[in-house]
Amino acid sequence: MGNNGADKNRWLIAVGAVAIHLSIGGIYAYSIYQIPLNEVLGWETSSVSLAFSIAIFVLGMTAAFLGSYVEKYGPRKSGLAAAVLYGVGIIGAGVAVQTGSLYLFFATFGVIGGMGLGLGYISPIGTLLEWFPDRRGMATGLAVMGFGAGALLTSPLGNALMLHFSTGSAQYTQGGIATTFYVLGALYFVLMALGASYLAKPSEDWLPEGMESTAEAQEKAKSAISGLSNLTAAEARKTPRFYMIWLIIFINVSAGIMLLAYASPILQTLGGASATTAAFITGYIGIFNGGGRIFWSSLSDYIGRTTTYGAFFVIQILAFFMLPQVTGVWIIAITLFIIITCYGGGFACLPAYLSDLFGTKEVSAIHGYALTAWGLAGVAGPTLASIILESTGSYTTALYIINVVLVVGLVVVLVLRWRIGEVGEQSATAAAN
Repeated sequence: MGNNGADKNRWLIAVGAVAIHLSIGGIYAYSIYQIPLNEVLGWETSSVSLAFSIAIFVLGMTAAFLGSYVEKYGPRKSGLAAAVLYGVGIIGAGVAVQTGSLYLFFATFGVIGGMGLGLGYISPIGTLLEWFPDRRGMATGLAVMGFGAGALLTSPLGNALMLHFSTGSAQYTQGGIATTFYVLGALYFVLMALGASYLAKPSEDWLPEGMESTAEAQEKAKSAISGLSNLTAAEARKTPRFYMIWLIIFINVSAGIMLLAYASPILQTLGGASATTAAFITGYIGIFNGGGRIFWSSLSDYIGRTTTYGAFFVIQILAFFMLPQVTGVWIIAITLFIIITCYGGGFACLPAYLSDLFGTKEVSAIHGYALTAWGLAGVAGPTLASIILESTGSYTTALYIINVVLVVGLVVVLVLRWRIGEVGEQSATAAAN
């Protein structure tokens, strides 16, 4: 098929986006390489973890600086470029393992693979928003759910491949680990390339069945909330509402990542769970992370994105306050699961919310800039928690302090709601005059 959006099926566009996000979501299964790389190559655990941190940091920076590339060259070329970068990065990681070079591993898996992650993450999002003007939240939620659920596929597959290709008496071998990276890199490239090859923007006058084909309807499909302007990325960065949504994402992600980093010790310390039980429970976090993305993003289409983010903070404030008060492993586990749905939902609702606030004109670039909040929160959340723990020795204190930060997030949401109303009123007044 050609690249003209007129002959595309929007649900297959969504499938293509999910294929890309499932592939890059394999980054969340990175922990399966920790022990093999440590035992076979003698790389320190901190060094192996550093490669993951580099990849996530580069993801955020790439999303920020290559958003304009996506807008200029379109989703298909951007998605194919992401497939090449991510595939080369993972295959290159296999070469690094084969040669025993830790620095090559940092460069391939961390830097090149991280660039593929960032470009792959944002490439299909703007296109999905244009194909689903009637269901923006649900459409982007599907793709981002794929990213959250990627570990569910890569984790068992990657481990099975390492065991299969490792020969001899050892459980894992250098050749077996390297070959696993080769196979996964090739698989990711094929899936991402297939997904990207179908991506295309709809024609200018296209509207989904059920939406009136009028000039007003077409403008509404591509514009922001009534009263807000359809802005470029450069214009969006100059508005207060961009920095408010940035701060909202930063706080929401910081709280969620802190919980992801310390879920097991919280279950053991506060709930009295054994290490085995805690590991079993934390294994289910990925399901709620992915499920929360599609649930909240779909719900946001009906209740509004600002209301949804307000709900995230209200729920988390109550949950973080309850955690030190409740007893029982499974009550704590359920509380953790609820919090994690808000963490995943925050990612899933973000692209649709940005299109609400700024329109779809350059939403991929705006999305990229907003994702810098993710990169910084990935460092800030666990760091803040570790500093509090080291100084107080108490998870309870850490939870209460994070709760104060969440209250700040709720205040920012309320200010943003007020700000949107103010801007809308000013626009209406100007139009009337």
